[in-house]
Amino acid sequence: MNAALALYSLLTWCAQPLLLRKLRRRAVAEPGYARSVGERFGRYPQPIDSLMPHSIDLPGQFVWVHAVSLGETRAAAILLAQLREQLPGMRLLLTHGTATGRAEGKKLLHTGDVQVWQPWDTPGAVARFLRKFRPAVGILMETEVWPNLVAGCCQRGVPLVLANARLNEKSLRRAQSLAALARPAYGGLSAVWAQTDADAARLRAIGAKVRGVFGNLKFDAQPDADQLARGRAWRAQTDRPVLLLASSRAGEEALWLQRLNKNRAQADRAPSAMKSQASAVQPAVQWLIVPRHPQRFDEVQQLLERAGLSVSRRSRWAAAPAPADVWLGDSLGEMALYYGLADVALLGGSFAPLGGQDLIEAAACGCPLVLGPHTFNFAEAAERACAAGAAQRVPDIGAGMALALQLARDGAQQRAASARATHFANTGKGAAQATVQAVLGYLRRDEETGGY
Repeated sequence: MNAALALYSLLTWCAQPLLLRKLRRRAVAEPGYARSVGERFGRYPQPIDSLMPHSIDLPGQFVWVHAVSLGETRAAAILLAQLREQLPGMRLLLTHGTATGRAEGKKLLHTGDVQVWQPWDTPGAVARFLRKFRPAVGILMETEVWPNLVAGCCQRGVPLVLANARLNEKSLRRAQSLAALARPAYGGLSAVWAQTDADAARLRAIGAKVRGVFGNLKFDAQPDADQLARGRAWRAQTDRPVLLLASSRAGEEALWLQRLNKNRAQADRAPSAMKSQASAVQPAVQWLIVPRHPQRFDEVQQLLERAGLSVSRRSRWAAAPAPADVWLGDSLGEMALYYGLADVALLGGSFAPLGGQDLIEAAACGCPLVLGPHTFNFAEAAERACAAGAAQRVPDIGAGMALALQLARDGAQQRAASARATHFANTGKGAAQATVQAVLGYLRRDEETGGY
């Protein structure tokens, strides 16, 4: 163990009480964080053999997939669907870091599969985790590279790969500032399969063995057809444009509200010839806001109601959305419904300096997108979407609201943008098949199949 890893290991060991405190605090809003806390430290009171029957006909017990949160879990679902076709009876070990990821991952489990928390990155917790499950291969999704986890897999001969990998400039600079720790971690991975050429170049710069550029797994996802149809049916029941603030992050609803109030004030003062410029106000527009994180649903409702807006929550809808100034999407796993309901979506995470959110699902649903200035976590996808006409970029949320309303009110323009969004989503498919073939190469120890 080098000095940097030894110091890091000491710090992560000392930080365990802080982790417990954080979990208790988060469990107040999300009870899932209070579940099976011992797993975080590599402690599993129930014997694995008593959980599920062994069924995999491959070296080792499990194909292990780590998907830290909701987005990574949805990407993993695409990969797993095709991997199971190639490996009937495959036994999955699925790990997560967040409660939303674990809840979503539960839907992916088959008989024989096991789901636990990701071990905290201390040598002891990692060693107990690997001894317990003995995976045949580990697949980390997107960005999850942990120094002790990589070191532990190297010591035990477990191939550990990074799939659907991405690394933005900010993360590269941070990794380079900790090169003594980060370079061995990235270099210790058996293979990295990047989303884009730019990601591949950044990953190589920090020592990763990039074995292929396969694209983004999320292009291979199919929107839920029933949800999409329901959303479109509900949209047909209102004659107002429906604008969506999708996957909004902390602070963005306040930015939206400030602009809404400014528009209202302008509308009150403006002569009739100018009122159309300030018309992103009730009742001319039906706004739908879907916060990215479920622990913020109540917080966002309270913010809106303090501003004098009535709110109707998705969880209380029956046959159709109830009338209100703002519809609040307070459910998980229903983005296809919300995109079907909307004429245009403003992408959350891009109007505050948070890097944006995944835009591929919106495009696959045929929902035109308006992006703010901050899309550094999905830079290439955002640029490609803009170049394809599936999205447009604006400097701030006020400009985004105005553009979205303009687009929604022009039926021909909206339909053309919707068609471009669908075409953009269809052009990026193929990453899942390429990734599955590479994973099979490691499971079969076949260098030609794995391409490494």
